[in-house]
Amino acid sequence: MGDGNQKAAVSAVEGEALIAVPTRSLLERRLVIVTGKGGTGKTSVAAALALGAAGTGRRVLAIEVGPDEEIPSLLQPGAGPVGYAGRAIRPGLEVMRIEPFEALTEYLGLQFGVRALVDRVVGNASFKQLLNAAPGWRELITLGKIWHLCQLESAPGRPRFDFIVVDAPATGHGVSFLEAPRVVVSAVRAGPLHKQTERVEQMIEDADHTLVLPVALAEELPTRETAQLVKRVHLEMGIAVDRVVVNAVMAPPFPDAPDGLDESLARLDPRLRFDSIPSPETLAACARYLLARHRLHLHYAAEIERTTGLPIMSLPHLAQGVGGPAELEQLSRVLLDGGASAESARTGSP
Repeated sequence: MGDGNQKAAVSAVEGEALIAVPTRSLLERRLVIVTGKGGTGKTSVAAALALGAAGTGRRVLAIEVGPDEEIPSLLQPGAGPVGYAGRAIRPGLEVMRIEPFEALTEYLGLQFGVRALVDRVVGNASFKQLLNAAPGWRELITLGKIWHLCQLESAPGRPRFDFIVVDAPATGHGVSFLEAPRVVVSAVRAGPLHKQTERVEQMIEDADHTLVLPVALAEELPTRETAQLVKRVHLEMGIAVDRVVVNAVMAPPFPDAPDGLDESLARLDPRLRFDSIPSPETLAACARYLLARHRLHLHYAAEIERTTGLPIMSLPHLAQGVGGPAELEQLSRVLLDGGASAESARTGSP
């Protein structure tokens, strides 16, 4: 199960599914790239992982690469934009958004040493139109910036950031994002572009440095897309993927009650009325629904494990969603304690 070098503990969940739990901490890598189907909560997972890492005393950088900034307001409700320059949101935790044109301007300025000229060229509307028609350059320049951030030092021999989390594009675009350096290295055989892109490719494929972390929901379509993502990224491209995060797994609705509570409720006289709670009929219907959701989530969690061949980490369903640091801390505790993930799926407590 999973990579031959990846040890895993196996825990039983409700006797219905075996969930393999990775034993290696996510913090053992310096760069974690979080991806997954849109709507699975990958941004919340990236923010939770960054927050948890900062809580261990590490100097952490969280990077967004999409058009919108979401992580700053998750970490600090009401926080304003951080932009390309980035800034510290919490002690030990910086956040930035990589904008490809700004990254390109910075790179060309460093290469040619004439920033004013570079600004005029990159800012030219025709030049931008030409670039927008060129496939792959946004992904390549973004990954080049990430490589540069990994090289930064606060003192000789001491990296500026101990841990970097990237909220990468969603599944389909995420594969293209990760594949861009390999495509360029194959197409451009020599010169500065080949040399720099080769460094980026080596960074991505260094299993001791970089990990891709897929995020899925325990539902049919995310399950299928996650299997395809793992096959493409891990098995075909050779990039390290050693687990899948299954987000928002519903806990059993009555873990401490005897089996068949929903059936017992349904047998009560439907004419019974209580002052402060719904009728037995309504309670029974709610119990049946929640139990069905729980069992469905267990089914798809096991299916993700089976189709990817990787252990999973189950994050609990949060009834109020993820609105800020309190919820992120709940998720980060599970993310940083892989052994707790199966228990989280069973009980709903992080």
